[in-house]
Amino acid sequence: MIEELLPDTVVTVEAFGHDDAGHLPLHPEEEVIVARAVAKRRREFTVVRSCARRAMEKLGVPPQPVLPGERGAPRWPDGLTGSMTHCDGYCAAALVRLTDLASLGIDAEPDGPLPDGVLETIALPAEAARLRRLDETRPGVHWDRLLFSAKESVYKAWFPLTGRWLDFAEADIELSVDPLDPRRGTLHAALLVPGPTVEGRRLGHFDGRWTARDGLVTTAITVPRT
Repeated sequence: MIEELLPDTVVTVEAFGHDDAGHLPLHPEEEVIVARAVAKRRREFTVVRSCARRAMEKLGVPPQPVLPGERGAPRWPDGLTGSMTHCDGYCAAALVRLTDLASLGIDAEPDGPLPDGVLETIALPAEAARLRRLDETRPGVHWDRLLFSAKESVYKAWFPLTGRWLDFAEADIELSVDPLDPRRGTLHAALLVPGPTVEGRRLGHFDGRWTARDGLVTTAITVPRT
């Protein structure tokens, strides 16, 4: 699911269901982090790191711990960048060499409406207006949840490049629908604060893709080097 949203240079590994989490090993450094975690948190933490290590192997990198760094962002092996996501019954990791992409972000969410009051805290007025039009003209996708997922992917791509927080109101995201498939499309995120500099070029926006199927909405942002 995530793979179809990303270029061929990105390696992805997905896991559906978490029943085998008890058989997946954690590194000692990771074990410390979830030693007192509830069962759900431990399962997701374990499975998504298993996905990340399998992605490392696909890239020819020795599997190693994935520890949280500043603001919880994962610390990747030298020469790699990546992103992880998890929700009920689904985990995924995406990794790429830094020579191929400057950054990436992925997110998956259940394809259901956001809890009451959440949309008002994450959506700009222009975004909310566009969502209303999509609800009227393109029913069948929970556009509010998709916007939330897109905001998460934008932040995950932003933070490794800047080391700074990005508020929900600091990126204006427009969702476009594929004319041949109403459950997939592209997204454009206009950065409303000074963007990161990549290869000497100041970025003013991020671009990505989305899909809604199998009970999930998924989004991905890629930041090219040039």
